[in-house]
Amino acid sequence: MTDSFFRTLLDDATQPFKVAGPFAYHYARGKLGSDPIFREVLRLGLLPATGRLLDLGCGQGSLFGWLLAAQRMHVRGQWPADWAPAPHFQSMRGIELMQNDVDRAARCFGANHPVVRVERGDMNQADFGQVDVVTVLDALHYFPHEQQAQVLQRIRAALPPGGLFLTRIGDASAGLPFHISNWVDHLVTFARGHRLPRLYCRSLAEWTTLLTGLGFVVESEPMSHGKPFANVMLACRVPA
Repeated sequence: MTDSFFRTLLDDATQPFKVAGPFAYHYARGKLGSDPIFREVLRLGLLPATGRLLDLGCGQGSLFGWLLAAQRMHVRGQWPADWAPAPHFQSMRGIELMQNDVDRAARCFGANHPVVRVERGDMNQADFGQVDVVTVLDALHYFPHEQQAQVLQRIRAALPPGGLFLTRIGDASAGLPFHISNWVDHLVTFARGHRLPRLYCRSLAEWTTLLTGLGFVVESEPMSHGKPFANVMLACRVPA
């Protein structure tokens, strides 16, 4: 990704968050600009060309802003020639527990956006419906293991053959990098005004065993990119 392309994509993706105030804008800019998973999802062409996306624990909808900007740049012909086409989702629905994040998303995207809808809800209880892609970025470890398994079962039920579940986990077997990841997680959670949570983590092998037991085909990709973390992206597909 060239510097000029990335700056243009980042500027376009974060522009909508300005209307929600300085925190929303700078949080989106920091998240999208420094977290490698957003770039890698596009570079690797992991997402389908179209379909219905459900993001659980979506926050203020930063992922939606990123994907909409990618779509606009692709339409304008400002897209790397060696990348898969940017996805053009028919719908992007987010479920978020924190009302402040939902309110910021409403200010950013408006109440009648043709594609994006963010609603307040608990992923442990909300109806997922039927979708083509489910994303959970850095949220599953806030729930006890039994609840994690239940959420994953419901995600699998919401996906058709060929569907994709994309998530990122911290590898609990990774030693010091894992502990650094958890410390940063607590710090960011506290900075966003939430209480410090208890974390329910698993090793990469344990996550993989759980997901394959539900019928997913799992591919893993390290997702720390030069940072001293133990983050791993899991692309989990339902066999076609």
